[in-house]
Amino acid sequence: MSLLHKIRTNLRKDPLLQRVVRNSGYLFGSNTISAALGVLQGFFIVRLLGASDYGLLAIITDFASNTNRLLSFRMSEVVAKYVGEALAQEDRGRAAALVKGIGLLEAVMSALAYLVLLALSTWGARTLADNESVVTLFRFYGLFLLANLVYETSVGVLQSTGQFKQVARANFYQSLAVTVLILAAFVLKLGMLGVLTAYLIGKTIAGILVILFAIRELNKKLGDGWIRTPISLITDWKSILRFALSTNLNGTVNLFARDNIRLYLALFLSNAQVGYFRLAVNLINLMMLPIEPFIWPTYSEITQTIGRRQWSATRKLLKQVSAIAGFWTLLAGGGLVALGWWIIPLIYGSEMAPAYPGVLILLIGYAFANVLNWNRPLLLALGHPTYPLLVAVISGAIEVILIFIFVPGSNYLMGAAIFSAYLAISVTWNALRGFSIIKREEAAA
Repeated sequence: MSLLHKIRTNLRKDPLLQRVVRNSGYLFGSNTISAALGVLQGFFIVRLLGASDYGLLAIITDFASNTNRLLSFRMSEVVAKYVGEALAQEDRGRAAALVKGIGLLEAVMSALAYLVLLALSTWGARTLADNESVVTLFRFYGLFLLANLVYETSVGVLQSTGQFKQVARANFYQSLAVTVLILAAFVLKLGMLGVLTAYLIGKTIAGILVILFAIRELNKKLGDGWIRTPISLITDWKSILRFALSTNLNGTVNLFARDNIRLYLALFLSNAQVGYFRLAVNLINLMMLPIEPFIWPTYSEITQTIGRRQWSATRKLLKQVSAIAGFWTLLAGGGLVALGWWIIPLIYGSEMAPAYPGVLILLIGYAFANVLNWNRPLLLALGHPTYPLLVAVISGAIEVILIFIFVPGSNYLMGAAIFSAYLAISVTWNALRGFSIIKREEAAA
């Protein structure tokens, strides 16, 4: 029986897998369109800016986004856990109080993140971009932090109410708006400021839409008066903050080990080298596109199967998700290997041809991340949130040390190789640990 036929057979027979695929489908449809629009955006951006300024764009956007991640407590995960539990228990008062309290905390941290960005922007422009005159661009793009004050809380509300399609809708409108604005920037030759303005407006649109969708769902679930619910109904702030701190620590470790990679390259290499790496990652993300939407719907389902101690159902679902991911990875990855050498110069210009070897190297690590996409959610569902953090700390520390030793005097391909190895090792480590826990619990039962 072929792999594709086996997947289709399991999908028809397994309602658990059907729910995962259905909820993932909402995000996948949006992400597919967004990816197609992203390719179009990339064409106009690279043609407008060139390799060096394309790398500078990556530095500016990463600097702002990573400042936000440093102070983010992944409120969507906090809301999905605690508000989801309250809704399951039909405790509407607690659910409303949690949304208000968590949303207020996120708003404070978002405002603080922008203040930190303002304080660090001069250093970032001078050290990473090698051009202090672009500091205003760092500060300008960072305004999205204020436009997305309670974005994560709102996403968590939509996840906990099963409205994944509303998140997908907001992402679609964001991509559509950014594409139109970048096309205008290209035609009018607005340069870097035009591209950053397009990004900022797109993020603002997505933030507003997600908030409005979340409010509508809360009105349906909790009634119009939920906003007047006192926050004092929350009595377990210590537990909530501990969980939020755990997710923040994990996000912070990922920030330094994964999300900061282009900024590390910017410390030692030219902006053009950063641009090659960015383009390689963007093309690889097309391969990740159908898989990312599986992560949180899978988490939602395995949380329930583990809660009911249905170990065989959990293991079966994970293997099925990996089979689907593996099939797509072989298909999309093979296409990138076969055609990337020709597509990159054709679409982005011969100046960007050096990005192709980076695609080949990164493909290895991202293939592991694709097939084992459930590695961290599994450990969260099993009640081991600190284990992925430990893995990320150890593997991430080694990765950063290797980058600082080997990248100076080399090129971006060395950084890509180290990063690819980090992805492969860390996700495999988490996955093996998760399966060992399931095996132990199953034997004990």
